[in-house]
Amino acid sequence: MSDPQVDRRMSVDKGQPTFQVIVLGPTGGPREDNITGLLIRSASTSWTKGSVVAVDAGTMLSGIIRTLEPHMTVSEDGKASVTSGPFAGLQLPHSTAKANAAYIFREIIAAVLITHPHLDHLAGLAINTPIVEASNGPKTVAALPSVIAAMKNHMFNDVIWPNLSDEDGGAGLITYQRLVEGGNPHFGRGELRGYVRACENLLTKCLSVSHGRCKQQYHPETGRHHRVGSGVFTAESMMVPPSFSVDHSDAGRLYSPTRARLSSASGSSGKETAWATVESSAFFIRDGPTGHEIIVFGDIEPDSVSLEPRNRRVWEIAARKVAAGTLRAIFIECSFNDSVDDNSLYGHLCPRHLVAELRVLAERVIAVQEASSPRSRGRSSKRKRHDSDSGSPRSARTTLPQLSGRNPNHTNEHKPNNEHEVNNNANLNAIVEEEEEDNNQASPTPPPLAGLAVYIIHIKDTLCDGPHPSEQILQELRAHSEAMGLGCQFYVPKQGEGIWI
Repeated sequence: MSDPQVDRRMSVDKGQPTFQVIVLGPTGGPREDNITGLLIRSASTSWTKGSVVAVDAGTMLSGIIRTLEPHMTVSEDGKASVTSGPFAGLQLPHSTAKANAAYIFREIIAAVLITHPHLDHLAGLAINTPIVEASNGPKTVAALPSVIAAMKNHMFNDVIWPNLSDEDGGAGLITYQRLVEGGNPHFGRGELRGYVRACENLLTKCLSVSHGRCKQQYHPETGRHHRVGSGVFTAESMMVPPSFSVDHSDAGRLYSPTRARLSSASGSSGKETAWATVESSAFFIRDGPTGHEIIVFGDIEPDSVSLEPRNRRVWEIAARKVAAGTLRAIFIECSFNDSVDDNSLYGHLCPRHLVAELRVLAERVIAVQEASSPRSRGRSSKRKRHDSDSGSPRSARTTLPQLSGRNPNHTNEHKPNNEHEVNNNANLNAIVEEEEEDNNQASPTPPPLAGLAVYIIHIKDTLCDGPHPSEQILQELRAHSEAMGLGCQFYVPKQGEGIWI
């Protein structure tokens, strides 16, 4: 799986790359030396103090050491240099990879963004933090308030691990930055509204997503996670039968951010179980000089099976950026292949669900593109007279094909009202003929996600003989995407890989 020699470069509009992403750990376990961790910097920035931001820290120092070692050369005077690999051009003060890795952690990494508080995303942070030195000041750890609360109360608490933070009488080696979900409205204007500084030339905005269900829920007033059904959450706990299955078509009605109470389904044991949503994050990372962006997701589940579907809000924001050509890549998990059923996903994605989520993004991109089309605006008044409540003829024509294979709990099948369609047949034919004439004169429309790179992280290794699970996952993703006509490209990065976007 490890191939530190890889250094992939991707052009941006046939110009210079915008981001460099160094993959310290691309998997979701069970090996502890290769779990989730990324380093990101602006390609316009030189290797200087505070020029890199880390996203998740399951693997940090060990990943940096492994990435540095094959590319370091040491001169006779004991000075090290790196002329190849992801850290090429970085001036190193020490002669060994381990000492230089500590230097990178202390000096070069400005902050660590944590998507959610599971061990495979922050174990490295806990183990590595003691090497922070007072002369550099505390290391910034930025996350949603619920994530900070979980780290503070359950890890850096002088029980599981020493309190290394600068709160509650701790050692002061890390400082918490609590992010505003959806972006801080007091910062930035226009497209920059809500973004905060991540490191030199990079800004970030964080949105909450769902990562399955649990029986612990964060309470903002106490700053702690409490068991759902306890006195703290008696009035607003989510009550779900143990074997309850969610139909995506009802998800928006049954589940809302305010939470609802569901009775046990008929035929069940009658015993209710309280559930809450595990909160994870999606970080929009924006390059200041160019305005280009990438998205880095923590662990997520599909909206089609979620207690609180939240992904669509991310896709709504991302669609405008894809249509404008500013969103260049998505780093997102796909933990299992399609042989795993929904009940065994445990808050993760598999190819059929990831492509279904990307389909939502693609449909929103199409809607944005059509809304901004001059021809669409010119015929808006005519279309208003003909469009029905169930969707305009144009939106029906641009709907993407159905996902091939299994797509549980979710269908977009159109069930027409025959009488309605007969009554409007003449109007529909008129608009279809008009648009076909326009399309014959125009150049072919590229797929909605053309030019978008999707990097698959957090694949669960089976540790079995034979091909790595990533091979089948990648094959299934590409097959589903081709059948859907999405146009994006899928990649599975390796540990130690430097990706230029």
